[in-house]
Amino acid sequence: MNAEKTKIEIPVMADLSAKGIKPEYLFWVGCAGAFDDRYKKVAKAFAKILSHLEISYAVLGVEESCTGDPARRAGNEMLFQMQALSNIEVLKKYDVKKILTICPHCYNIFKNEYPDLGGCYEVIHYTQFFNKLINEGKLEINSDKFKDKKITFHDPCYLGRMNNEYKAPRKVLNEISSKKVEMKRNKSFALCCGAGGAQMFKEAEKGDKEIFIERIEEALETKADIIATACPFCMTMLTDGLKYKNKEEEIFNYDIIELVAEALGL
Repeated sequence: MNAEKTKIEIPVMADLSAKGIKPEYLFWVGCAGAFDDRYKKVAKAFAKILSHLEISYAVLGVEESCTGDPARRAGNEMLFQMQALSNIEVLKKYDVKKILTICPHCYNIFKNEYPDLGGCYEVIHYTQFFNKLINEGKLEINSDKFKDKKITFHDPCYLGRMNNEYKAPRKVLNEISSKKVEMKRNKSFALCCGAGGAQMFKEAEKGDKEIFIERIEEALETKADIIATACPFCMTMLTDGLKYKNKEEEIFNYDIIELVAEALGL
């Protein structure tokens, strides 16, 4: 399949397998990357970067299904196991060993919960992947496109507190020329965006203030020009927060992937 408005060809696992080719990485697009209009842009930007860096990868295309994370978080264990076991069979068919994810929820469930059902893989969130490439000298971000911008980063719960990954996203952001500023609650003390644990799919409970509003207020306090995220759930909630505060024309919410792609001129 072709990425819209680009000239890159996105390799599909079944097509490569038919030619006897086994890519090094499976790029797990995720539900948001496949269906959410805003996050589709992030998935396409990641594919552009992978192609630009000549990474050996492929996607599952129509064979990819939900990991089952929302089902398990919502308490439907049977549905989760059905989805997980089905995915494990597909991954086994292609002898997948390494999985690249752009969603921390996919990252967490593949890394920590699929092994209980026999699905054992090397799972890498894209910020960790970029960090590795930077350390190896394979990814150089030399750009002044954001040099006059102030960026704050929101830690996704499923990358940070769930998996103790705080360094990788910041290391990648530090490669982008700009001023960085932390919110008052960050890293292990960061406030959730309000969407995790299947909260994205239910109505708000009674209370004085919704979590996403509390979090966007902390982001606005930094006076940042850009709120950087690394999770589709966080992107949705913080973008909604900017709209709620009527700040969407002044302050922008970009995924780190988009910042890297822009810095690389892709």
